[in-house]
Amino acid sequence: MSPTAEFVLTLSCPDRPGVVAAVSGLLAGHGCNILESQQFGDPVSQRFFMRVQFASPVPEAELRTALAALAPEFGMEPKLRDTAVKPRVLVMVSRFGHCLNDLLYRTRSGLLDIEIVAVVSNHPDMRPLTQSYGIDYHHLPVTAETKARQEAEVLALVDHYRADLVVLARYMQVLSEDLCVKLAGNVINIHHSFLPSFKGAKPYHQAHSRGVKLIGATAHYVTADLDEGPIIEQEVARVNHTHSADDLAAIGRDVECQVLARAVRWHSEQRVLLDGHKTIVFPR
Repeated sequence: MSPTAEFVLTLSCPDRPGVVAAVSGLLAGHGCNILESQQFGDPVSQRFFMRVQFASPVPEAELRTALAALAPEFGMEPKLRDTAVKPRVLVMVSRFGHCLNDLLYRTRSGLLDIEIVAVVSNHPDMRPLTQSYGIDYHHLPVTAETKARQEAEVLALVDHYRADLVVLARYMQVLSEDLCVKLAGNVINIHHSFLPSFKGAKPYHQAHSRGVKLIGATAHYVTADLDEGPIIEQEVARVNHTHSADDLAAIGRDVECQVLARAVRWHSEQRVLLDGHKTIVFPR
């Protein structure tokens, strides 16, 4: 028997009969064994979304050729990934290190099947933490006058490290529209989310002064519309009058870490598919 490799196939196309049969038949015809399959037809967008994980005895190139031949019939946009190849992730951070620390730990311990190739920051604070994991750290200060040059350096690092994904782990700078377009669908951000919403400095202190009962976090893809990109994951935690503003901030940091880790994991496992301004998520 030929050795097998595992792949993940994701696709979207106009919703119509026969898509699942065509994809399953293609895989069966190449001797593949489906290990996991999820699909969803969006009645609003009239698009069909599918994720299939399978073992294959044939080379990746042969599968890509077969998928390319099938795609025009259904208007498919297929993506194929070898699960043995870890996604390469570049992390950006400012002075809050909790999300970076969590991602580094989860990656080293095997809880996240990714490779963090470098960390970029507009401050030097997180250099010791990053280098303790043997990962390159790039301090790229930014001002309004140097923003274009700094973002060009960021793009150069993305190319240099062949990064598949950029994660804003509490990077407290707004990316330009040009950078958002160039990295569209490949940048994930994390931020707090309150009801009501509090913007600006010390959001947890603002929330405490208003007596909020729920705090939370949102992970989303970055677009030119500030904090309005397609949402990947959200979580909330209940709080009450006994919690101080510092308590709220500590609880919020924990929630941010959990939400960002799930979003990065689902993206890296190709469980997130874009559906216009929203996402289809096929969690395990």
